[in-house]
Amino acid sequence: MTSDPVLVVFAAIFGAIVGSFLNVVILRLPDQEQSIVFPASHCPECSATLHWYENIPLFSYLFLRGKCSHCHVSISIQYPLVELMMALLAAALMYRFQLSIATAGYFLFCAALLVIIFVDLHHQIIPDVISLPGILLGVLFALVSPTVTWQSSLIGLFVGGSVLYTVAFLYVLFRKIDGMGGGDIKLLAMIGAWLGWQSLPFVIFFSSLTGSIVGLVAMLYQKKGGRTRIPFGPFLSIAALIYTFYSGKILYFFHLYLTGQWP
Repeated sequence: MTSDPVLVVFAAIFGAIVGSFLNVVILRLPDQEQSIVFPASHCPECSATLHWYENIPLFSYLFLRGKCSHCHVSISIQYPLVELMMALLAAALMYRFQLSIATAGYFLFCAALLVIIFVDLHHQIIPDVISLPGILLGVLFALVSPTVTWQSSLIGLFVGGSVLYTVAFLYVLFRKIDGMGGGDIKLLAMIGAWLGWQSLPFVIFFSSLTGSIVGLVAMLYQKKGGRTRIPFGPFLSIAALIYTFYSGKILYFFHLYLTGQWP
């Protein structure tokens, strides 16, 4: 059964609109003195309030040619990128899960991960205001979700948090320095709560592999050796997004790898 193309298009439009709001969250959330609601959208450079036609997701960026109409300073490509990514995620969710509780739940989950990716990239923090409520919402979602059970969610929560906590503890024990932030621990607990414990082998393996590759490249580029630091949250989040859409195939190949037999 495939989704109605009209619903997929509407999902994409709604996703782009939400993506526009996520840009505000990404910009303001790390600053505790700013509200994500007030004031209205404005240019971060000259503080001029944006007109309605300057707030149309994707199209306004193209119409303005990537520059503020007031001060003519270039607008970060991040703004249309986040809008486009959320539009594609929303469309993919509608196509994958149709009009269902799973689509609604995973829409919130994907939006949270998208904010985490960009906030962690910019500030190397994962806000508790996202991850902690995200853990609770993940468990509540499992009570009504057709894709994950509440038992799997609870196990995923505790195992996900415990794995990275153990890694961080051992790193401090042997290296005497912090190697992983508490935000990563809470993020993996949140991922486990939303996707179940079955997701954790892939999420940990994929994020560790890609994070290691990027880390090695960063070490060569920055020439800081062991002092090179890169945020791990984006790698965890991307792995979780991939699992959200391809869990069936991922679990199939894991089963095939472990048993060598067709399931």
